[in-house]
Amino acid sequence: MKFSSLAPVLITGIAVFALTTGCGRTANENAASTLDDAQLENLVRRSYQYVAMYNTNNNFAMQEGNPFSTAGWNKLFVPTGLMDHTVTAIPRPNNDTLYLLSMLDMRDDAVVIQFPAFDSKFVSLETSAYDHYIDIPLSTIEGDFKKPTTMLFYTDRTKAYNGEPVDGIDKTLKMTGDFAIAFLRVAPHANEPARMQRNLEAMKKQKLMTLSEFQGGTAKTSSPVEFPAFGKDQMVFSNNFLEVMQFVVNHTTFDPNNEMDREVLQVLKPLGVEPGKTYDPSQVAKIDGERLAKIARKVAAESLAIWNDPKGNPYLTEVFQTKGAMTLEPMVVQSCVGPIGQPYNEAQYPGIGTADGSPMMATNHYVIRMAKKELPPANAFWSATLYDAQKGLFIPNDNYKYSVGENGGMKLNASGGVEIHISADKPEGVPAENWLPSGGKDEQLDVIIRVYAPDVEAMKTWTPPKAEKL
Repeated sequence: MKFSSLAPVLITGIAVFALTTGCGRTANENAASTLDDAQLENLVRRSYQYVAMYNTNNNFAMQEGNPFSTAGWNKLFVPTGLMDHTVTAIPRPNNDTLYLLSMLDMRDDAVVIQFPAFDSKFVSLETSAYDHYIDIPLSTIEGDFKKPTTMLFYTDRTKAYNGEPVDGIDKTLKMTGDFAIAFLRVAPHANEPARMQRNLEAMKKQKLMTLSEFQGGTAKTSSPVEFPAFGKDQMVFSNNFLEVMQFVVNHTTFDPNNEMDREVLQVLKPLGVEPGKTYDPSQVAKIDGERLAKIARKVAAESLAIWNDPKGNPYLTEVFQTKGAMTLEPMVVQSCVGPIGQPYNEAQYPGIGTADGSPMMATNHYVIRMAKKELPPANAFWSATLYDAQKGLFIPNDNYKYSVGENGGMKLNASGGVEIHISADKPEGVPAENWLPSGGKDEQLDVIIRVYAPDVEAMKTWTPPKAEKL
């Protein structure tokens, strides 16, 4: 298996449609027309979900130096504590749940995971392949995780398994892609140290194996695979977009009856990318990577603005759904803002804007006020997390403080409400639990509230608070 983090690669020139004739002429020789900005933007929007998840899944499986990497496929990462600012593999991580990661390669054999029981009021199993459709096959909302559960994962291309029943398997899930993530979010109850320790110990009991191993045999040898370079989304758009997309479509299940599937294949085909092909730079269109990345940055900025719209995110209940339940615009927004979130009945992610509508800057001091009746309607718990707006990462600080909530720390006032302060230095008289260090740099900030196991009906009328500049 060969892979690399993203380095400069070879896509240059002007963007063109490549029309292959089948008569021995190269795609470059048959380039027919340049793509205008509208066509490039359609290409970016149709493909952003795949670029985002290609980077996300590969970063978790293979990024050297990522403290949450599994260091390979068909391996686990078992956490020892909550995430901090050293986590850079995924935009907008959280500091209020524990992540137990499983990175799956299902090409040669099905994969079996044995999940333990947990002493937690919120646990969910989330899965996604490179196409960024979300499944939640197990959740405490549905009564799961009260006892251990054994699950089998496979795809249409898995060589040694075709969907037949297997003794000892409690649940089977057909995935839409060969390389996928299956991870647990566990509310650790960090405010109850003994309970948190019980959940950390339970995580150590999770086991991952191939189906052959589960049935008492030996693991099959993994087929060789060479991953195109991966890293950040804009870098892929700039450097090796078509190479990545060729790899992605070769390892993804596309449904001809699904409009989004049809459209992305339709926009890629004239560029020389089709399922089943081998990537050949001489047989694909020449893409102006910088121009493509510029449009991708524009799409990402627009998506963040939609997410943080002062009038409310119009896609709050439409993001992070299963295949067939998604439309393009919510998919673009979720892929740009932060991949692998949860559907609205598991968690909701409203953004917090400023009272005057101006960007939230780290050089200012803000306060977010909520009376008791204004707190997020969570059946499990809620949190408010601070990020830098450009990269969507935690603000580094010596206090390792990134969120306010049950697990990040929070002190309610005498009336049952809360005031959350965002500033470079802790304001006098403000509990440390309610302070979010901003770093004080000249950069824009972003605050997201996470509402776990939300009261879905109450969320329809609940209004997120505004940050007031002091």
